[in-house]
Amino acid sequence: MYTLGTTKPIRAASRRASSAAIPEGPYETPDRRDDRPASRPEINHLIDFIEHLQDEAERLLGLSGAQREMRIITHLIRHHLAGRLVTISSLAAASGLSYGTAIRTIEAMFAQGLIVKRERTATGRSHSLHPSAELLTRWNSFAYRADQLVRAAAQLDPASPGWGQPRRPSPAGDIVPPPPVLETKLPLSRGLRVLVHADPTFMAMHSLKRQFEMILGVGIESRALSIDRLRAEIIDNSRHAVSRYDIVACDLPWFGEMASQKRLLPLSGLLAGAGMDTADIYPDALASARYRGEPFGIPIMTTAEMLVYRIDLLQEAEAAAPCTTAAVIEAARRLHRRWPGVSGIAWNGGRGTPVGHTFIMLMSAFGQPVVNLRATRDGFDPEFAEGEEMRPMFLSQEARATAEYLRELMPYSPPNILEMTWYDRATAYARGHAAMCYSHTMLAPLFELDKASPAYRRSGYLPHPVGMRGRPIVPMGGYALAIPTNIAPERIPAVWLALRSLTSASVAKLYLMHGSLASPRFSVTRDPEVQALSPIIAAVEEMVAQGYLRMWPRPPVPGIAEIIAIAGEEIHDLLSGRKTVREALTVAQNRADAVMRRLGFY
Repeated sequence: MYTLGTTKPIRAASRRASSAAIPEGPYETPDRRDDRPASRPEINHLIDFIEHLQDEAERLLGLSGAQREMRIITHLIRHHLAGRLVTISSLAAASGLSYGTAIRTIEAMFAQGLIVKRERTATGRSHSLHPSAELLTRWNSFAYRADQLVRAAAQLDPASPGWGQPRRPSPAGDIVPPPPVLETKLPLSRGLRVLVHADPTFMAMHSLKRQFEMILGVGIESRALSIDRLRAEIIDNSRHAVSRYDIVACDLPWFGEMASQKRLLPLSGLLAGAGMDTADIYPDALASARYRGEPFGIPIMTTAEMLVYRIDLLQEAEAAAPCTTAAVIEAARRLHRRWPGVSGIAWNGGRGTPVGHTFIMLMSAFGQPVVNLRATRDGFDPEFAEGEEMRPMFLSQEARATAEYLRELMPYSPPNILEMTWYDRATAYARGHAAMCYSHTMLAPLFELDKASPAYRRSGYLPHPVGMRGRPIVPMGGYALAIPTNIAPERIPAVWLALRSLTSASVAKLYLMHGSLASPRFSVTRDPEVQALSPIIAAVEEMVAQGYLRMWPRPPVPGIAEIIAIAGEEIHDLLSGRKTVREALTVAQNRADAVMRRLGFY
């Protein structure tokens, strides 16, 4: 049970074992450890090292043919990671063996299940070769072990502790391997057509396009839109006789609306025969993509909205990391303009969806979802809400307190606060123009991966500071991939295979290794290579373990997008001085009630 003011900031720790607890205190962000496991592009450097070592062994020691499969393996792995096809002849040439010996070795590895041979053409006369899932798993363990041994040997001093030995027990089994290719190319004429959101995860997907095309065996055509345009396009696409897209990325709160209006294909039948490990996905992320018990999407990216703060600036101002809304206001007051051009706090104040999201998520930290959901032991239940449980709560005490809280933050916010969106607030924090910021992990790369940012490795993370009857909460955001209901039926089996591949743990890890810092899977956030990317990964994992990361602050219920838009207009009018608190909330309640009546809830 959490009481007001008891939430403690989370502190980074070098986890020597998966069970290690995170000590209390500010969540510090130290530089990467030099004993971190190998990750791409370090894997490419390791491959170079192995190949050069073999060259020198042959040249100086007269060795030839030893470990003859190694050149074949390194060539396969290198090209697989780069998304380049390998043929039998090119692999034989790269092996350094005579052609006959190379062919026999390749065929033996194929018989052992280490190489996948996939048809390139409809005639079946041409094939491409790829590392199998088994080989990728073995390579992962080998690469991690080799990386540790090289680092240990580089200490050079035989008297030093642990010389010649790994610095810690190898967690290679915890490292998620690269995704394997499908053994049969997807039979999709005109390729795979995908509609996505323009954010770091989907931008990482775009940068990996060639690799995904190799994995799936088909071309990929993707279109990326802003959040409001994306929703409008999904709705417009559903009105066509046949869908223009095979897969659409759906914001988690939209699933109630999209499912109730039959815009998305139910997935329970497809999941039943898939053998998919859904236990690896955050439960609230899975629940967000369901409607009345039926799954309609598979999470691809889950973000956490937290309060991010500059540890160094708070310390200099002798301000504590704020765990309550009152403490946020006090800290913002101390920090504001203490340094030239630095505001106390940044947040989404832009009219419409930006400030609408801010309002409903802050309201959850005051203890009330934006609609009157049924309370449960550890939160609220949006999945089966009906009747009065769908009543908007703009006239509640919590809504009024949230509105007053935003008004109190205004003097300590950037001058353009009423124009700020998600990217603006994260950019202001990353560039040193704000000492604190409400921000999603989706945009954390702006300061967690940019060494030029004043906030780089100086950031702390907290659940939303609580107010009134609230308790620690980290509102969940993110996207799930779904299949439009009006897709051509003959495409469904192949598209389902593509959707499963694009949401797998192996692919989720790829997104993180290429610029995203948000994943919906336990196995990925616990991967040592992933945790080495940024301390924010461990922070989110700890908040998940504490039960803070929840989806009910943005409940996936019908009408939620319209309620967010209403809040975004009325609260903006309030903050810009055009309406009083009472006027704004009363109008918001009346407009939202009209939406729910139109949808038939009461």
